[in-house]
Amino acid sequence: MHGAKGPILLFLAGSLLLVPELTQAQEQDTSKVPPPVADTAGHQGAAADREGAPSPVIIPESVTEAAPALQIPSLPILTEEQARAEATVLNHAFRHEVPAAVKVPTVRKEAWVSLAQKELTESGYPLDRPQVVIVVDRNPAVQRLCIFLALPHSSDWQVIGSTKVSTGTTGRKFYYITPTGVFQNTADILGYRALGTKNENGIMGNGIKGMRVWDFGWQWAEKGWLPSREKGQIRLEMHATDPVYLESRLGHTASEGCIRIPAALNVFFDKHGLIDAEYERMSAIDERFKALLRPDRTPSPLAGASVIVVDTADMPEVMSVNTADAKSTTKPHGAASRG
Repeated sequence: MHGAKGPILLFLAGSLLLVPELTQAQEQDTSKVPPPVADTAGHQGAAADREGAPSPVIIPESVTEAAPALQIPSLPILTEEQARAEATVLNHAFRHEVPAAVKVPTVRKEAWVSLAQKELTESGYPLDRPQVVIVVDRNPAVQRLCIFLALPHSSDWQVIGSTKVSTGTTGRKFYYITPTGVFQNTADILGYRALGTKNENGIMGNGIKGMRVWDFGWQWAEKGWLPSREKGQIRLEMHATDPVYLESRLGHTASEGCIRIPAALNVFFDKHGLIDAEYERMSAIDERFKALLRPDRTPSPLAGASVIVVDTADMPEVMSVNTADAKSTTKPHGAASRG
């Protein structure tokens, strides 16, 4: 995650050039919207592997009259019974593919669903089909991500799996507090894959080479280093982190504002296309989206596009729960108990 920074003026052979800066974030006037910092040629720039580096700008591809007419496929719509069966299949896959899984106490599940539904309502996002949504609790005492099967007009959401994460921290200059809200992985922004390069401290900011970086665009966030909590804009992303130095620290606030997730979870999302519904549709007509998606993927018909960040810090019942003693809801969904 980076805060926005103004362009640098360079004079070259009598010409005035604007060069966007992608290095360390600076404080800014919150009334100003940052420029779209990216490589307009469509390639990742030198700073693309830093946490929060923006994705390349998408330049629409030209379409000739001779080109065949291609259509964007519709999203699959499952019945509740079909959706729950698919969610159970995903739960089995999650337990085999994500060793960093954690249990979900019932009280937390209920709180997360309630807060997520509130955010969906306030954002005006239509939950018009059974689909996967990702809920992230930024509460410093929780720091968890939960994958849900979300059902329209129902609070009986099914847990698919949960892991520890790290969101934005306080007390460090240029570190922002991850904002709450509904953030969409839309086809307006083409994300990218980590290069696996290391920064000056030997850290791979987005994880090893090939890890996905989901880019949710510029978002307003509180400046965690200021007592006033003045707001600025950050590039909000979800990505893996350094497997040697940082992944073991997940479960604590640590990022510059982005959502850091385990590498195994990154691969799980990628293989099953769980938040790539719009990318999958665009891949039918645009080679750039097709090239970004894994060739060996098996996209789930429950795939969605939403990451919902909530905060349970003001909910005593969540703060006092003992996760180790709580009943897990990540087991297969059964008729007697719906997770």
